[in-house]
Amino acid sequence: MGLAILALALIFLHIPLLHPLWVILFTLLGASGMGALGLVAGLWAEKFDQIAGFQNFVIMPLTFLAGVFYSVQSLPGAWRQLSLFNPFFYIIDGFRYGFFADSDVSVWACLGVSIAFAGGAGLLAWHLLARGYKLRQ
Repeated sequence: MGLAILALALIFLHIPLLHPLWVILFTLLGASGMGALGLVAGLWAEKFDQIAGFQNFVIMPLTFLAGVFYSVQSLPGAWRQLSLFNPFFYIIDGFRYGFFADSDVSVWACLGVSIAFAGGAGLLAWHLLARGYKLRQ
């Protein structure tokens, strides 16, 4: 369904896709990192409200403070520096490079941080599963 919507959108809109391999790579890294974070949240939460809290107080702020709707270069100095510690910023900036061939930081820095984020989140999820954290017998 998503591919059909994309195909239809490509007919009517001009969406630049200057580096499609970078877009695919950052899609896979972002999806695997976010999937691992979702698994960690699911293991940690005891009630549905805790999963919603994880989404509302961790995922959403990191996403919106990562430059989704603006360039991080337009932020005041302290906020700009704080954004450099946000792994979501590097995933989004990698997407920006893939589509527009423009980014706030080096695409290689984006790749390194995105790999570290996805790998770290995946290792954390694997460790919790291997340890049997909050799993019922």
